[in-house]
Amino acid sequence: MTVATLLRSAMPKMKSHSGAKKRFKLTAKGKVKARHAMTSHILGKKSAKRKRRLGNDAILPKADAKRAKKLLGTGTGA
Repeated sequence: MTVATLLRSAMPKMKSHSGAKKRFKLTAKGKVKARHAMTSHILGKKSAKRKRRLGNDAILPKADAKRAKKLLGTGTGA
């Protein structure tokens, strides 16, 4: 392989998505954690039980996790 071929295949580097970095975290086993929706306002009508449950992190479904991993730049997202 020539130097030009090596440089062409290595550049440009993939950048991870800044918004995804702020919203998702990976667990040790590779699952994707995210916040629940509906937790920022209009909380008066929601029960305390519901608000407690929504306060815990959600594990994304497989299809969404694959997309999130791709944005995070962790390989192919498999």
